[in-house]
Amino acid sequence: MFKATAVAIVLFCSTLGFAQLPGGSVFFGYSYFNVDQPTGDRGSLNGWNGSVEGKVAPLLGIVADFSGHYGAQDFPAACPATLEFPCHLNSSTHNFLFGPQLSFSVGKFRPFVHALFGGSHISGSATGISVSDTSFAYALGGGLDYHLAPLISWRIQGDALQTRFFGNTQSNARISTGIVFHF
Repeated sequence: MFKATAVAIVLFCSTLGFAQLPGGSVFFGYSYFNVDQPTGDRGSLNGWNGSVEGKVAPLLGIVADFSGHYGAQDFPAACPATLEFPCHLNSSTHNFLFGPQLSFSVGKFRPFVHALFGGSHISGSATGISVSDTSFAYALGGGLDYHLAPLISWRIQGDALQTRFFGNTQSNARISTGIVFHF
């Protein structure tokens, strides 16, 4: 009898403890990344974006944001190592960012803004050569969550993401959309 009472008290107290947490959310979806190319043009990469937010106050959360973008492009110039025409470049970029996010609810909408800081890694390969670099990165942006059902929303998000690969500054646009689960 004592064990059952103790278990009931522990479960009740842990439930009260969870009631004190402000909550958070988990997001995962498709992402489009418009990036600087070595030729000076803009390129398009497609991939995924995911984030986890833990609320520390009713309007303030801390976000961990991760994304991966992938693509290939042909350039009219020759690849330096093989002198083949055209040069076919495969590339991938992964971002790992952290920072504060402000949000509030207005009916079925939840707008938010964030400032995220961390790192980014790029890998590229062409016929006969491959390169990679890791740099500091930051993203300033925000978006809008639309409430679909209890604890589920749809997100549209846009970020200005800056990196410094190979000693050069890149200012890129990242647009993401997908599902959000709130807890």
